[in-house]
Amino acid sequence: MAKSKKVSVGSTESQIETFTEKINNINNHLDANNKKDNSARRGLLLLVSKRRKLLKYLKRRDLEGYRVLTEKLKIRK
Repeated sequence: MAKSKKVSVGSTESQIETFTEKINNINNHLDANNKKDNSARRGLLLLVSKRRKLLKYLKRRDLEGYRVLTEKLKIRK
């Protein structure tokens, strides 16, 4: 029997946090003398679009949670 957790790994908020962490890592990689790494740039664009879709969903579903999360992660939206 699975134990219930307070925040699950599959929740929208945790997915957005994970995507933000990955986006920051790829951004740092591209800034550090890897400007021509087009595959990393493509991956960055895909992650940004996925995160944008999840943020849009979260904003519709839970406006207060959306505001708290964008403040916490310092995301402009």
